[in-house]
Amino acid sequence: MSDSPSSDTPETTGNPDFDAMARDIAEVPAVEVIVTVAVNLMSAAAVKLGLTEEGDKFKDLDEARKLVHALAGLLDASATEISSFHAAPLRDGLKSLQLAFREASLVADEPGQGPGEKYTGAIYG
Repeated sequence: MSDSPSSDTPETTGNPDFDAMARDIAEVPAVEVIVTVAVNLMSAAAVKLGLTEEGDKFKDLDEARKLVHALAGLLDASATEISSFHAAPLRDGLKSLQLAFREASLVADEPGQGPGEKYTGAIYG
């Protein structure tokens, strides 16, 4: 056994360097974090709605409902924090996902009861 300190680094041990990650995220503006999360929610919802090339392979409307609802809540909560430059296309994407959900559902939700409609108001399609 050696008395020298271990030369294991995050790169050699496979453990993430949380300090470096914290420094990296500290440099990212809040608007970018919010928009990135929203885009990830939109992408996941699109997959769960079967809107990708794989179509119905990953379709799961229960999961899609949760993702669309979370996206609507995030956009509602952050509306005053992000500019309309960022918010407008996200709102358009949300509405498209809500309409796609309504179209994909075998049993239609009542107006105002669809995913995220508590935040956006009723979506008719």
